[in-house]
Amino acid sequence: MKQWFLGIGLITVFFSQTVQAEIVFVTLEKDNALAIVDPIAGKLLKTIDIGQRPRGIILSPDYKYLYIATSDDDTVKIFDAETFVEVGQLPSGEDPETFALNPKGDRLYISNEDDNLVTVIDIPNKTEIAQIKVGVEPEGIAVSTDNKWVISASETTNMIHWIDVATNKIVDNTLVDPRPRAANFTADNEQLWVTSEIAGTLMILDVKTRQITKKIRLDIPGVSADKIQPVGVVIDKQRRWGYVAIGPANRVAVINAQTLELEKFLLVGQRVWNLAFSADQKRLYTTNGRSNDISIIDLENHKVTKSIGVGRFPWGIVSKP
Repeated sequence: MKQWFLGIGLITVFFSQTVQAEIVFVTLEKDNALAIVDPIAGKLLKTIDIGQRPRGIILSPDYKYLYIATSDDDTVKIFDAETFVEVGQLPSGEDPETFALNPKGDRLYISNEDDNLVTVIDIPNKTEIAQIKVGVEPEGIAVSTDNKWVISASETTNMIHWIDVATNKIVDNTLVDPRPRAANFTADNEQLWVTSEIAGTLMILDVKTRQITKKIRLDIPGVSADKIQPVGVVIDKQRRWGYVAIGPANRVAVINAQTLELEKFLLVGQRVWNLAFSADQKRLYTTNGRSNDISIIDLENHKVTKSIGVGRFPWGIVSKP
């Protein structure tokens, strides 16, 4: 607000300014901390201690809470997304790493890699309601947006397990390429995209048939095959583009989600692991575990615009508008 005296009186003028606000949260596996980043200003705001070996992170649908797996504490902690204060904990089974939240935000599905289980948590009551026996070393996990399916990817069994949400029972299994690491449903629930760390492939599965309909090899000219280790995968809401983090190849693959063809690679930081969209899906954020930073990708031009140092071994990432 500004004021001027112009002879006979006081004139008060109010100026309004639209501020584009966004916060990115990053778990730091080696620092036992959470990094809080302003991606618009391009700077690290602060880090806070949160527990031992934090990895998986999810934001509640109403943006009020952060759920963070502190793996060596054997728990999922709940933080207020505004104050960053811990407000609760959820049972998780041993060594929680990755998890998925249902669309309503009242069920959490946790991969317990050491015990070959998926643990189902009732969030409002903070209770475990089921443990589902799956294959060996489950990690990747996803819930369909229509809340019909939970899928669990077992890295050593090389399978996608299709779990009926209504019964918490496995109703089908799909054999996939070796060491499936991550998976995501398209917003229309017609496809499931799965990465294979060892084969260096992205697999597209038809949800109706639960079978693979397309494999995309992620070969990069000039990069040895042992460095092509796809992990995180995301697809935009319009199903125009999909993106795959390719680990030690230090690149993100850009996939045309209509033609299912590989379009290009974007060079980011070292050992790119996980990916998250901004709320408006105009930017993509990557966690780069070896270079201790995140990269910001402008999705209108498919250009990497900046990197921001965040701390040791960034792992999980989410964005809050």
